[in-house]
Amino acid sequence: MSDLKSKRWIIVKGIAFLGIAVVASALILFESPSLRTAALLALAVWAACRFYYFLFYVLEHYVDPSLRYASVIALFRAILGKRS
Repeated sequence: MSDLKSKRWIIVKGIAFLGIAVVASALILFESPSLRTAALLALAVWAACRFYYFLFYVLEHYVDPSLRYASVIALFRAILGKRS
């Protein structure tokens, strides 16, 4: 599979991810409508975003500039390959 290069499709992809996140969050809150569920869901989303930032920005800029990967799977394969 080749890299996505069209700016329009990159934006569409981002909006689709946002839509998926909003619908999934709404369904979780609909299933269990409580302040606790909303807070835990918000915390999980925040932590996942920070982890993604860590993987693709912090590692490259502060740990090892050669760590440039297009996906989480590619990054984990490279890390596991270095261990072997």
